[in-house]
Amino acid sequence: MPTGLLLEVAVDSLERAKAAERGGAHRLELCANLELGGLTPHIELIRKVRSAVRIPIHVMVRPRPGDFVYSAEEFAEMRESIKEIKGENVQGIVTGVLLPNGSIDGQRTCELVALASPMQVTFHRAFDETKDLAATLEDIVLTGAHRILTSGGAADAPSGVSVLRSLIQQAGNRITILPGGGLHVQRRLESGSHLMHCMRGIRTAYRNCDFVAVANPQRHDRGHAARVRRSAMRENRHLRR
Repeated sequence: MPTGLLLEVAVDSLERAKAAERGGAHRLELCANLELGGLTPHIELIRKVRSAVRIPIHVMVRPRPGDFVYSAEEFAEMRESIKEIKGENVQGIVTGVLLPNGSIDGQRTCELVALASPMQVTFHRAFDETKDLAATLEDIVLTGAHRILTSGGAADAPSGVSVLRSLIQQAGNRITILPGGGLHVQRRLESGSHLMHCMRGIRTAYRNCDFVAVANPQRHDRGHAARVRRSAMRENRHLRR
């Protein structure tokens, strides 16, 4: 495995989680029903995986398949899921909420980020469904989320490489851009001077100071911003090994 590679593997079972760790994964995205794009897993699966692996786990919070515009009842379910997940010694959640007009629901996203703290938050590929990716990136930065999972608005990361390069440059040191190409095998590609690749159930991010996530201190308390910085520092130390 190349130096500086951080490997995240999306899994939906205990067996796949253990296999991913044995295979060298650095972090898991734990879901149910990957064939549906990933849904919130049952609490028992979270507990079994947490007891079986040592690597960090980020849990999907998505109440149903389909679009990312949620009713009041569905949003309440997401909040309850986060409260439950928060007690299971996992490191983050993966989620996303949109408005009917296709833009990010900033208010609800802020609520989920605050509720999840001190866990990390990745805004998932609902990002790719928005009309203006550059503007949406700025909106997500304001929520205090740590990462954006994206294929650059394309069907897969190789097709979105030029947009990914632009998003990475725009993000600077404010938020991590995590390239992801879905669950299909993809060819290797270049984005600027950094290689990225996607494999079945695998997402990768490569060492770059531009990938460091820093919360916007104007939208969150100093404690939250400090926790984000410490998390980024730990991730950077890992990537330098």
